[in-house]
Amino acid sequence: MNPNCSIHAPFFEIGPKAYLYGEEVIELAKAADAASEKYQVDIIFTTPIVSIAQVKAATRRIHVFAPHMDPLRPGRGLADILPESLVAAGAEGVMLNHVEKPLTLGALRQTILRADEVGLTTIVCADSIVEAGMIARLEPNIIVAEPSELIGTGCTSGPEYVAAAAKSVKDVNPGILVLTAAGIACGEDVYNTILAGADATGSSSGVAKAKDRAAMVDEMIAAVRRAWDERHRS
Repeated sequence: MNPNCSIHAPFFEIGPKAYLYGEEVIELAKAADAASEKYQVDIIFTTPIVSIAQVKAATRRIHVFAPHMDPLRPGRGLADILPESLVAAGAEGVMLNHVEKPLTLGALRQTILRADEVGLTTIVCADSIVEAGMIARLEPNIIVAEPSELIGTGCTSGPEYVAAAAKSVKDVNPGILVLTAAGIACGEDVYNTILAGADATGSSSGVAKAKDRAAMVDEMIAAVRRAWDERHRS
């Protein structure tokens, strides 16, 4: 596993996907940076690739991740995403195997190895409990366990799924962090997911489509802090 992972539970992932672009991405990143500092919660900001350098330059605390990369090496590869180029742009990590950019297990293994080689933290998506356990054997740093049918719906997976997903991963490798998401639309969803036992959760459309994005980010990160602190007081 990549020894350079500097992310600690509790944490939160924000991915604007293609909902936002240009200056809107930068403004959202700044809001995330402020919330991360305010509540002392690590935030992964999975930015569009073309915005990596700008987001990195505009922020101090958030962890800037790319939404994908390819396992190629410098040389031929027109339009593929070179791992070294992500590092050069300022990325700290990379998201892999999202339902909108799936990989075969073979390709995923190769890509995780390349990420480890260049020092990128890996956050890998799994759309079932079974897949989460399989991916854990590939030793990414973080696994996102989210039922793909709930992504963007505003319906969350519930505490039973949170517990089962964590067990499927931790039974294989207790050092892998587990983020449980899908359908996270407000602070209450965040609170309930963290309280149920997740190391982290995250949101894309719930943040990007909010009327006041900065306020929603603040609400969600405050909920992470509150739930985590309550969980560890009990």
